[in-house]
Amino acid sequence: MDPRDTAPDSWEQEDDVEATIDGQLESAFTTLNVNAKPFVPNVNAAEFVPAFGLKAHPGNVDSAGDAARAQCAQFISKVESEAGSPVENGDAEMTTEEPWDQKEVEPSEEEPGGGVCVDRGPEGPDETAPEMMEEEEEVLVPKVPPTQPDAPKKEHINVVFIGHVDAGKSTIGGQIMYLTGMVDKRTLEKYEREAKEKNRETWYLSWALDTNQEERDKGKTVEVGRAYFETDKKHFTILDAPGHKSFVPNMIGGASQADLAVLVISARKGEFETGFEKGGQTREHAMLAKTAGVKHLIVLVNKMDDPTVNWSLERYEECKEKLVPFLKKVGFNPKKDIHFMPCSGLTGANLKEPTNMCSWYTGLPFIPHLDSLPNFNRSSDGPVRLPIVDKYKDMGTVILGKLESGSISKAQQLVMMPNRHVVEVLSLLSDDVETDDAGPGENLKLRLKGIEEEEILPGFILCNAENLCHSGRTFDAQIVIIEHKSIICPGYNAVLHIHTCIEEVQITALICLVDKKTGEKSKTRPRFVKQDQVCIARLRTAGTICLETFKDFPQMGRFTLRDEGVCAYISIILSV
Repeated sequence: MDPRDTAPDSWEQEDDVEATIDGQLESAFTTLNVNAKPFVPNVNAAEFVPAFGLKAHPGNVDSAGDAARAQCAQFISKVESEAGSPVENGDAEMTTEEPWDQKEVEPSEEEPGGGVCVDRGPEGPDETAPEMMEEEEEVLVPKVPPTQPDAPKKEHINVVFIGHVDAGKSTIGGQIMYLTGMVDKRTLEKYEREAKEKNRETWYLSWALDTNQEERDKGKTVEVGRAYFETDKKHFTILDAPGHKSFVPNMIGGASQADLAVLVISARKGEFETGFEKGGQTREHAMLAKTAGVKHLIVLVNKMDDPTVNWSLERYEECKEKLVPFLKKVGFNPKKDIHFMPCSGLTGANLKEPTNMCSWYTGLPFIPHLDSLPNFNRSSDGPVRLPIVDKYKDMGTVILGKLESGSISKAQQLVMMPNRHVVEVLSLLSDDVETDDAGPGENLKLRLKGIEEEEILPGFILCNAENLCHSGRTFDAQIVIIEHKSIICPGYNAVLHIHTCIEEVQITALICLVDKKTGEKSKTRPRFVKQDQVCIARLRTAGTICLETFKDFPQMGRFTLRDEGVCAYISIILSV
């Protein structure tokens, strides 16, 4: 028995001892001898016994070893006799606990039950272990898969889901997250129960992305939802854009961060038509995605499992025939940039595994198709350009945005344009995982030093000091008029959406018309332009904005003009 385990006769004694020892120590430290001889340990010294051990049992201490033996014997005799005599406080506590301790450590021969008891201990958990493990596996699904330190970084791809209201964008996003293991089964079951209570049982998948109460009650996405999933080769960020026309500015913010757009259309009778006719969001979103710099478009024909469609090839082809001419007009190349595929977001058919319902579709399902896309070539050695999507205060100023080019590392000095504030990067989060440096195409959260949150607006741009982006108010642009009721003359006002910036703009002068087929410019200045014409015009914004020419920097040289809530024009900047 270790002498340190025994309790003293009364706790006050122990306190006194400590106090005296403290006193001795203090005096010893004040008279510290700096030039003392080095300490040489004495191998043959007697075993150390603490002071209260000696006090508790004076008399039978001839040497340290004897003291320990004496205490052991004392305890054993106490246990055997189960002393009824009044005991002091400290000892009483020990006696009640000791037999239990002893039984567990070494069961006595008289009580075989003790032995069995000890053996049963580990066995119990072993039997329940597999069940426990299964339970834990379900609950503990890692939200962000841990990457090995030496693993090469997966390519980041931002996918934006666009399309008309109720086409099934959030449901497909939720289903993908479930299929790739980002949302566990239990969470989905919880959503399903809650949705049933509200008589909205088909909405439960979209709740994985529509997180706030308003979005869930109305079934409409308002803000751009974000989620992540990984395949073997790539790391994807899902941006779930709102389809409602009141929230188009939010959708533009989402599309401006995307590399790849998924246009979700509903194959259900009547739904496709309303989404695609004038005033529907399918056309507007496709147009916005093109201006936001999305190169590749996947068209998911959703709700193929609907009773009115029932995976029919005719309906699929009909949707395709109507969409292709329009997408061509916006500027997508049908052979290279567009890929059509049927699917069902609610049942998950043809998203990860091919489905037998649809024998006529021979291509890859959605997630494998995303994985097989060629890599995007992004220059990490270019100038730093990070358009700001959002900002908030959290132990400093935090900004969100997608790094369009260049690379950013911790403690780097950057310049915030157009105000020319010099800022320093305190910390870097890429998809909510902290890193030390980030390359182009990643969605970043930066904590900045040297600037207040009030001084930043969405649409500002972080640049490196050596290569600042252009900022100004007047620029020339080539404008394609896609849908507009009347003619456009100098003095026309509209809302300009460029990268993440939204600003009022006025067309101050029309410079010339451009022939669509030959690209020739007219010699005379036009007095007006009308639908389906292409012109070069001079524009002036109300405030200073950051922009680049399309030739130097395509992501920041493209913009859309909106008028009365309708996207009418797509344009590229020629000179600033």
